[in-house]
Amino acid sequence: MYNNSLQFSKKVDSNDKLFNLKDKFHFPIINGSRSSLYFCGNSLGLQPKETKKDILQEIDDWKNLAVEGHFKAKKSWFNYHSYLCEASSKIVGCKYEETVIMNSLTVNLHLLMVSFYKPNKKKKKILIEENAFPSDFYAVKSQLKFHNNDPVNDLIIVRKDKNHLFSTEKIINTIERNKDQIAMILLGGVNYLTGQLLDLKKITTVAKENGCIIGLDLAHAAGNVNLKLHSWGVDFAAWCGYKYLNGGPGAPSGIFINSIYHQNSDLKRFEGWWGHDKTSRFELQSHFKPMVSAEAWQLSNPPIFSMAALLSSLNIFNSVGMKNLLDKSNQLTSYLEYLLIDSLSDQITIISPKRKNERGCQLSIKFKNFNKDIVKLLYKEKIICDYRKPNILRIAPVPLYNSFEDCYHLVKTLKKILVK
Repeated sequence: MYNNSLQFSKKVDSNDKLFNLKDKFHFPIINGSRSSLYFCGNSLGLQPKETKKDILQEIDDWKNLAVEGHFKAKKSWFNYHSYLCEASSKIVGCKYEETVIMNSLTVNLHLLMVSFYKPNKKKKKILIEENAFPSDFYAVKSQLKFHNNDPVNDLIIVRKDKNHLFSTEKIINTIERNKDQIAMILLGGVNYLTGQLLDLKKITTVAKENGCIIGLDLAHAAGNVNLKLHSWGVDFAAWCGYKYLNGGPGAPSGIFINSIYHQNSDLKRFEGWWGHDKTSRFELQSHFKPMVSAEAWQLSNPPIFSMAALLSSLNIFNSVGMKNLLDKSNQLTSYLEYLLIDSLSDQITIISPKRKNERGCQLSIKFKNFNKDIVKLLYKEKIICDYRKPNILRIAPVPLYNSFEDCYHLVKTLKKILVK
């Protein structure tokens, strides 16, 4: 049982084996102090303390080795992207060869749709959920137009229910009803606005049973929820590296391509020299010989400094393990939920799912009497959360660097502000 007290939160923290992980991160300075409470990892993750050292290592290797750094750097630039794949594959639940880090999220979605959106006269529609992140809408609509299809009539939008959430049954029924017209499905694994985690295993199974290609935008899922992309049978996925993965602003994206496609010579893709077989890549042959892995979708050599920043955080994930992080995350978010209901049930409504298996760490709350100054007043108290129009506050207690005491102080401060 939970208790709404500082003593209780401190006691739980004292038994938390991951409590000291927060010491591996820099917290933002507010009013001259780093003792801030940061609940915005769903927007931009904190900087690991190792990041600066790791980036400087690459800068020094560039300074001292110049072009020789491609093979003689402490971490050779030629292989650098591969250093990120081990942790990434564990985070999204796939084989090592099914993932690679490259580009940015929407760029990768477009590259993946080159391969997986294959419309014909009969099957040409794309299914997407209402309130998907706008960039996903822009991407799929532009793909429809690129293939001379209708960005309105050839887009199937699954509508949310009145409670802001999506019904798995509604998604499944929509797939089954439109299976003969759907060329591709693109869904957000975790909804950016509500924090809802879709039943990806069940939806993927139904999609495959009905002959539909399914891809996932995992921007708010990677590093936040349990993923098993390979065993679920997902066709493709992409995610960003700057939210829960703490890779810094504009961090490189990751992609997943199911291994069943790695040797499919009929699958079209845009190609570049970094996707060429690495054993002969620097021979600069005119004939493209693809890597037999997700690496075949690479176009250009990787941005080393950006990847160094992401690697700093992925090393932490690799050392701690997703299971341990998810166990703490479930407890942390459940405690925050308890505190919000116990302290503020007359002033707020939690629009995120109640069931633990239907959400990640994020809780989104609606205010009965919302004032934009709430966010500013929280900031004055050295607390950072995220506001979304018209009246939603997104709160993400991240297990890597948030504590139970953090949650207690957040709700206590929020109550003080609302009373005023």
